[in-house]
Amino acid sequence: MTATQVIAPGWTASPSPLPVFEHRLAGYRRIWRGSVFSTFLLPVLFLLGMGISVGAFVNRAGELGVPYLDYIAPGLLASTALQVAIGETTWPVMSAFSWIRTYHAMRASPLRPKDLVGGETLFVSLRVGMSAVGFLIVMILFGTVHSWWGVAALPVALVVGAAVAGPVLAFAATIKSDNMFALLYRFAVIPMTLFAGVFFPVAEMPLVARWIAYASPLWHGVELCRAATLGWPPLLPVAAHVAYLAVWAIVGYLLACSRFAKKLTD
Repeated sequence: MTATQVIAPGWTASPSPLPVFEHRLAGYRRIWRGSVFSTFLLPVLFLLGMGISVGAFVNRAGELGVPYLDYIAPGLLASTALQVAIGETTWPVMSAFSWIRTYHAMRASPLRPKDLVGGETLFVSLRVGMSAVGFLIVMILFGTVHSWWGVAALPVALVVGAAVAGPVLAFAATIKSDNMFALLYRFAVIPMTLFAGVFFPVAEMPLVARWIAYASPLWHGVELCRAATLGWPPLLPVAAHVAYLAVWAIVGYLLACSRFAKKLTD
């Protein structure tokens, strides 16, 4: 079997991200049924468990101005986009470098490190988009979308995914043990999920913690998703939120290209 056949059935080996994307897509076609649970059932469980159950107590205070279910639903959408992007750029990438060594086979073709990063980013966008569509459908069924701008939450989810995919790709190409992913989740993913405005206003936190939350890409995604589904203005102008996420995406992409190139020449 030639390198071209390994990396991308149906594509010729050429300097483009598409063969890498097709390689990931070919693998996903075999396991896509397992993602149906996370795409549709998990949003239902989240909204039932947090939005309705916990929300019954939060709504008594009435301080949020909207039902708690409506408040956390867009935050959970943004958080899901972030977690899907990180899930697709951690262990699968480590596997392709160290265990199956797929990337080394790809480098035997005309593919360049930036093509590998680009293909992985395209696949992450596909997975994030699928999850965001599923989550938004569930939100509509729960009656938590109050504006026609709610559909804008889908491109926001894609931008959030791109903002974290690049840095995590670079991280996965740097480490030598998958034990480091536990640290990533413990000190980045979980704190962002809990304290970046998904479940309660960031303004309620101490000043230092508040600015840490503002620095995270998830907070900007949560603000944009909430503005889209509830129809209220975000804390910063929309362009400022998008620009901040774009900086994360661009810098992360360039860093990932650099780390991939170094890893494949070591």
